[in-house]
Amino acid sequence: MSSITEPAAVEDTAAGPAKATGRGPWRLVWDQLWAKGSARFGLITVAVLVLAAALADPLSSLGGWTPEEFDKRAVDPYMGGTPIGDFGGIGSRHWLGVEPGSGRDLFARVLHGGQVSLLIAFTATALVVVVGTLAGIVAGYFGGRADAALSRLMDLTMSFPSLIFMIAMMSVAKDVNRILLMTLVIGLFGWPGIARVVRGQTLSLKHREYVEAAKVGGARSWRILTREILPNVSGPIIAYTTLLIPGMIATEAALSYLGVGVRPPTASWGQMIAESILHYETDPTYFLIPTVFLFIAVLAFTLLGDALRDILDPRGGRS
Repeated sequence: MSSITEPAAVEDTAAGPAKATGRGPWRLVWDQLWAKGSARFGLITVAVLVLAAALADPLSSLGGWTPEEFDKRAVDPYMGGTPIGDFGGIGSRHWLGVEPGSGRDLFARVLHGGQVSLLIAFTATALVVVVGTLAGIVAGYFGGRADAALSRLMDLTMSFPSLIFMIAMMSVAKDVNRILLMTLVIGLFGWPGIARVVRGQTLSLKHREYVEAAKVGGARSWRILTREILPNVSGPIIAYTTLLIPGMIATEAALSYLGVGVRPPTASWGQMIAESILHYETDPTYFLIPTVFLFIAVLAFTLLGDALRDILDPRGGRS
């Protein structure tokens, strides 16, 4: 029977026989990931961001404010709602300052905005990975008409001007769940990339000895796909998935920035950046805070994804 080939390859080439003794392939992946400074930074940062988003409600309650709660005492009504105090009203009352005009707490809004942004990014990525992996395995393993039909569908989907189409769909749809709609729209255009990666991997695996042995032994196609093919393409899939997430975060932020994403009072990093443009000259802190969080999130996932690609799919990372 088969084993996970990509981490096993890492064991032979990078970890060495002495290190590999008594260690599983995923333990070797973890050791190499933790040994890289950039990957360690990305991993820790991603863990902190995900944990903060998951605990947005209790963490924001520590600051004493909800994301929709107004604090009129924190803004100056005679100065157009400019936050009172230095750096956008940062202080013991509001840890990251307040939103100009309304006085809403930025600490609470950044946490809940990250919750929305990461939820959309993770859900859209999961949709893309499931659809892309299924399409790629079917196209690569069965070939023939199935491969031709799915390959043409991939080409057709990738030929669309995706951003313009997303804006159009999000603008037309009015009374719908915006988070669900954004997830579906973003996922609609993301699956062909991973489908092509999985198709190429499947084409190289379907004639391996263990796959032929499973066929001779009477194994059905479903068993071969799930027991022999899928475990051996899991390495590139995981690496590609991690690299997809920062793109999904940026896409959600772009759509919200353009005014077709989530709507107030729901917060997201892109929406906060869009609103902060109106107050950039009087309160630059309001612009910097969500921008920094967005930048750190994209950077962390990119560093983590690059490291995973180098470890799990070293041949795929070479130009």
